Amino acid sequence: MEISALKPNVNASDLQIEKLAGNSHVSERQKVDAVSREFEAVMLRQILTDATKKIFSSDTDPESSSDGIYKDMITNTLADSISRSGEFGLARSLAKQLQHEFKTDHAPAQGELQP
Repeated sequence: MEISALKPNVNASDLQIEKLAGNSHVSERQKVDAVSREFEAVMLRQILTDATKKIFSSDTDPESSSDGIYKDMITNTLADSISRSGEFGLARSLAKQLQHEFKTDHAPAQGELQP
């Protein structure tokens, strides 16, 4: 019995950003989209961290490590969720510009950012 090798169905958003560049099963456009989403999430983390400083202030122990971990978890989850939703729009704009720069513009595949 002969089994042919199957091309794995790899989604760029499921890969760690460090492993994305070297993966040959992900198109250049998917790589640009994933990096754009990650950049948007980093920017959102910065914005949300500054915006929530007063909200998460603690009267008992402002330097508590558990408070810091909790704040980071909420901020990271919220930033990632906003970025994945695509509603903020920075990732879409950045991806469009990068695709123009790298000449990777083609018909979007499943899971890619839509203009």
